[in-house]
Amino acid sequence: MNANTFYSLPTILVTGLLLSGCSSSTKSASSRPTETDNAALEPRKPRIALVMKSLANEFFSTMSEGAKAHQKTHEGEYELLVNGIKDERDLSRQVALVEEMIANEVDAIIIAPADSKALVPVLRRAKEAGVVIVNIDNRLDVPTLEQEGITIPFVGPDNLAGAKQVGEFLAAKLAPAAEVAILEGIKSSFNSQQRAAGFAEAMTAAGMQVVSSQSAQWEMSQANTIASSILTEHPNLSAILACNDSMALGAIAAVKAAGLDAGANGGVAKVHVVGFDNITAVQQAIRDGQVLATADQHGDQLAVYGIEYALSLVADANAAVVDRETPVDLVTAETLK
Repeated sequence: MNANTFYSLPTILVTGLLLSGCSSSTKSASSRPTETDNAALEPRKPRIALVMKSLANEFFSTMSEGAKAHQKTHEGEYELLVNGIKDERDLSRQVALVEEMIANEVDAIIIAPADSKALVPVLRRAKEAGVVIVNIDNRLDVPTLEQEGITIPFVGPDNLAGAKQVGEFLAAKLAPAAEVAILEGIKSSFNSQQRAAGFAEAMTAAGMQVVSSQSAQWEMSQANTIASSILTEHPNLSAILACNDSMALGAIAAVKAAGLDAGANGGVAKVHVVGFDNITAVQQAIRDGQVLATADQHGDQLAVYGIEYALSLVADANAAVVDRETPVDLVTAETLK
């Protein structure tokens, strides 16, 4: 040891003795909590993660903005992390996002899964880590949830009923036994299955002929290609029912390219197009007579419904976990007035 070391040791001991000899009143004053200490003792705000599908789809960007607006007005209540994937088929990235949220120790994940089955295993791991999970938009596959031994509540609309509303409105505009086609989303997605089924039920009940039902993967460009092919193969086609509005926009372009749109036919489309989601571009297309109808599942509020439910589950670990149905409404030129 050097001289400084020997000098410092007794100094420390003496200081300690002096401190121990302080009066009780001095000790209580020095240990009184400071403003910083009080802040540290405040409970941590819940950290809520929103994991969506493609932010390139206006529906999910609208969902994101709605969630951010809600958090801004409730910023004292929770923190929000917003995530999305580049396109509807990027399942591996969505799985990775969930894993990142587990690592970040979020309190809850609200997820719109890109696939109804593929996300279930990673969501089981999240639940095992103590994360509250709420499923929105696209329902997770119930048999797969049972296989993984977990329960995850679904907050969202009845997609089959919404699609039936749109299909029934369309059927009233068609000639008897008209030929129609359906553009499906990703086939393994429950909401795609339900919307396609709702469209098909409405068409069958009205006596229409579904001559083609194909997946365009929720994508506009694929919908355009497939719709163009269907129009060529079925020259008597009267309508295309798209399971989301992005695909409806692709179908509009195909109908227009074939000269079968309202603009080319004196304001009356020879091939009607309907969609699902009520995005801004389709609202304008409805006003312009290019789309007949769509369904509004209130994308700006859908994540909010999930966030509010998740916060209630975080606050009360013993709360009953049940599905919650949210509104879905028919949108036509009349309702947009």
